[in-house]
Amino acid sequence: MSELPGGSSAHLDEVRQALEALSDTVAVTDDPGALLQAVCEQVVRVVPGADMASITLVRAEGATTAATTHEVAVKIDSAQYDEGDGPCLRAARTGEIVRVEIDTARQLWPHFTTVAREHGVGSYLASPLAVAEGFSGAINLFGFGGHGFLELDQQILELYTLVVTTVLRLSHRATQAREQVRHLRIAMQSRAVIEQAKGILMAAHRITEDEAFQMLTTRSQHENVKLNIIAARFVEDSTRR
Repeated sequence: MSELPGGSSAHLDEVRQALEALSDTVAVTDDPGALLQAVCEQVVRVVPGADMASITLVRAEGATTAATTHEVAVKIDSAQYDEGDGPCLRAARTGEIVRVEIDTARQLWPHFTTVAREHGVGSYLASPLAVAEGFSGAINLFGFGGHGFLELDQQILELYTLVVTTVLRLSHRATQAREQVRHLRIAMQSRAVIEQAKGILMAAHRITEDEAFQMLTTRSQHENVKLNIIAARFVEDSTRR
């Protein structure tokens, strides 16, 4: 690759290596928390002005920090959650990247900037993260310098976020698919034990399939216990006799 102005070629190479490391993480884990933590650790590596990173997730019940490279980042993000606004929440809501020099944002976000300054943070950069419905937020970068992050930092973060969003979407869909398979397996197992219980009742009482099912549902309602559990108990009791 030809050298780009400002050492961009080296920076893009760092992005490539970080994304390869992230891909390795995806290959060995299906834990969303571990994946988000890997995103945090790698983004600090690729963005020159970043000293810490965090990921904010916004849900119906509010915003939380789902991953971070340092506890200080959690405290600064929490100041935004308490205030109900701040660069990470602004990025998540608008879908636009937010770049802030802390000293210039005092009037806009007084609590956030005070807490940031108390911990030596002078710059903040947030990129929106939109993975799926109910799974959105921002990747947040913290700089101890007062540079406000450079244009190159923003461009690298935008590139990184674009690829990370695709990776997270694929991982999220795979997790949903596994969950659907799990529920289907449970449903099939439940149906099998109910059918077995019905068969035992039909043979023992010389009743129809509908009558056997009614006996099970009546007992389920009377004991306020799920039908498949009642059926499993009945089958187990029958095999002991």
